[in-house]
Amino acid sequence: GKSHSEIKGIMDFNELEKVRVQKIQKLKELGIPAYPTRSYISSTIKEACEAFEKAESTGSDQPIEVTIAGRMRSLRIMGKLAFTHIEDGTGRIQLFLRVNELGDQLQFFKDYFDIGDFVEAHGTVIRTRSGEISLQTTSIRMLAKAISPLPAAKEEVVDGVTVKHTGLSDPEIRYRQRYADLVVNPEVRNIFRTRSKIVSALREFLDSHDFLEVETPVLQPIYGGAAARPFITHHNQLHQDLYLRISFELYLKRLLVGGLDRVYEIGRDFRNEGVSYKHNPEFTQLEFYCAYFDYLKVMDFTEQMIRYAAEKALGTTKLKYGDVEFDLAKPWNRVNMREGILEKTGIDFEKYPTTESLAAAMNEKGIQTKPGLQRGKLINQLVSDFLEPAFLQPTFLYDYPWEVSPLAKRKPENPLITERFEGFIAGMELCNAFTELNDPIDQEARFLEMGRTYAEDDEERNPIDEDYLRAMRYGMPPCGGFGMGIDRLTMLLTNQSTIREVILFPHLRERDKDQEDN
Repeated sequence: GKSHSEIKGIMDFNELEKVRVQKIQKLKELGIPAYPTRSYISSTIKEACEAFEKAESTGSDQPIEVTIAGRMRSLRIMGKLAFTHIEDGTGRIQLFLRVNELGDQLQFFKDYFDIGDFVEAHGTVIRTRSGEISLQTTSIRMLAKAISPLPAAKEEVVDGVTVKHTGLSDPEIRYRQRYADLVVNPEVRNIFRTRSKIVSALREFLDSHDFLEVETPVLQPIYGGAAARPFITHHNQLHQDLYLRISFELYLKRLLVGGLDRVYEIGRDFRNEGVSYKHNPEFTQLEFYCAYFDYLKVMDFTEQMIRYAAEKALGTTKLKYGDVEFDLAKPWNRVNMREGILEKTGIDFEKYPTTESLAAAMNEKGIQTKPGLQRGKLINQLVSDFLEPAFLQPTFLYDYPWEVSPLAKRKPENPLITERFEGFIAGMELCNAFTELNDPIDQEARFLEMGRTYAEDDEERNPIDEDYLRAMRYGMPPCGGFGMGIDRLTMLLTNQSTIREVILFPHLRERDKDQEDN
């Protein structure tokens, strides 16, 4: 076969990479693999350090001998000595390499090993004169040679203070090359560790309240349960167009009909719409449905659940998002939509039962309205323009007009209003919940009404799911339902201003091929 240096890759090697490729070739000639099949570690770096500290604290003089592995993150060579820090998923340790223990192996190390390589080291854990826990290394071997150098962290002294600049700070490159971002920016790794803890905590909370975690189809013959444009795909064998789900709702409610009283799902939804600081075309959603709950019970349950997630994942309920400080241990504010809009704008939407009359009232107050918006959408506009930005503290906005809540139950005393709430923190919508509609005749009438109110080309128009109506006819218990974006919750709990910081591989526009290669 061709040598590594002769192979023309998809992407050409730069000068630094060519030097490393030559090292791989020379190792091969020496009969030493640059990518051996096995590693023989006896412990993680964290376990090695803890074992040493324990021996130290008990006064034991039993040497702690270990084989550890990790990626080289720094390198200092001083004649007959070399120091390198290696890092695995649990921590970082210094390798102390001297000619006394290593003999010729030290020169071999200097010749062939570079920052970024994965290495395995055997030796005894010690504390150096400067007090740093280190491995006095007796043998070292290559586990995986890095060809591309990692973006280096640069240090400079500014006003007598050492300032570190990460070698990877351009957000565009960070999101495109998340693997490099994670290696060089430990705080980014921490965001994703926290995200994982948040999801675990939500699961734990729901499981402890007798909810059953279920999985419903991602590929659906009819999409529904939300107002959004779907992605369409095609099943070749069945000659059938399918949709990627925009919500789990209609399938989870079918399970309530089937006698599973408390169900939840954490998974991906897909919406074929714009990308923004709080939107990604695929996002992670939690939905739960609980028989015999109404929206007031769901409100209380939501407060407890989000408080629990913060405590478990962060160890505190006192948080800061941007300039907003809030405490999830306190009860959330509760704002009635009609009263909230009246207070902020002077408009009582109940006095304007038609689209035309509400638009006229808004225009009279100097509020621009887009032509063609239905009454429900006009009310939504008032909420997003006047209320949402003011909801900095955790707030439930409740009692929505029926036009924008086709799956929520009407209030017994006012059939034009539904039992629905949305939760907001720091001006950002976090969750959405209803007392669920369980009357199949009312549901069918609303589906038909929605079909009429949305124009033929409206991207939020939904097809009618006849099978869902069939399920409802068998009888659905009264229930409360809830949906929350996990990405948004993670943004809030980790104080990140864009959703791209909390999604490992966010969707980005395509780049020009020329840009890609440079």
